[in-house]
Order: sequence, then structure tokens, then C-alpha cells
Amino acid sequence: MEVTKLLSLFAIYFILLHDQITFVEGNDKINKVCEKTPNKDLCIQVLTSDPMSEFATIPDLAMISLRVAAANATGILTDVKMMIDDSDLEPEVQQGLADCKETLLDAEGQLEDSIAAILSNAKNDIQLWLQAALAAIDTCDASIPGDDDILSKRSVTFRELCNIAVAISKNLANDDQV
Repeated sequence: MEVTKLLSLFAIYFILLHDQITFVEGNDKINKVCEKTPNKDLCIQVLTSDPMSEFATIPDLAMISLRVAAANATGILTDVKMMIDDSDLEPEVQQGLADCKETLLDAEGQLEDSIAAILSNAKNDIQLWLQAALAAIDTCDASIPGDDDILSKRSVTFRELCNIAVAISKNLANDDQV
């Protein structure tokens, strides 16, 4: 009976040890990937927000970063749609918001295209789509007068998220080296 208990304890110990080693290896990969990004802390926060990140490959980490960037773009788009209907805004601001809405829709589509490029292993296309998404947010910012509005502040985060995705996707060819 004592041997059975001892074996059970050893089994539990090894399962926990394996999980801990896997977690450390997953975090080690995330740390290595995020070292190559413009905002390491945000990168780590983004990648570890997904519970599967500890088992993720480089393409998986790129997908996680793209999903977070897409969610951010969707949030900005939601704000723009609500702001467009504000009758207190000046006509040029409303027009700028309408233009911004169109470019944000483009950015969402370009992020989806980036995800499709990862899935189809079209590494060069990923960079092109991400650069197009970054250009779209620049166009959005430029279409709204002033630079202290809430959208300008949120677009900074969007750019950071896209730049993280750009940096991670550059590592796709080096998946085994990270």
C-alpha cells in the first residue's frame, strides 16, 4: 500500500515538474521573441494574455499578436462609429471620422490578410499587409483635425501592436532558432 502511495506522489511530482518546465520553456520563447520587438513589455503582456502561448510556435505567437491588434482596431472602429453621430462635432471632424472609419475597415481587412498569409506560409505577404495596416492608421490620424483626440491616443497602441506583429513575423523563417 505504501509503495502505491509513493508511486502516486512521484507521478504527481513529475506531472507538475513537466508542466513547470513547459511553462518556463514557453516563457523563455516569448522572452526571446519579445526582445526583438520595439516594446518588449507590451509584447510579453500581449503574448502571455493567451493561455496557449506557453505551447506556441513562432507562427502561433504571430497569430496571437495579430488577433490582439485586430481587436484593438475593432475597438477604435467602434469608437469612431459612435463619434460620427455626435451632432456637436464640427463638419470637418465628422468628415474626418467618416474617412477614418473607411481606413480602419481597410486595416481590419489587412490584419485578416496577414493572418491568412501566416496560415498559407506566405511570409513576405505578412509584412506587406502589416505595413498597409500601419499606413491605414496613419491615414486615419491625418484625416481628423488635431492630435489630442482619443483616437490619436488609441492609434499609438494600435501602431505598437502592429509593430510587435511585424517583428514577430520576421522571425517566422527562424522558428527553430528562437
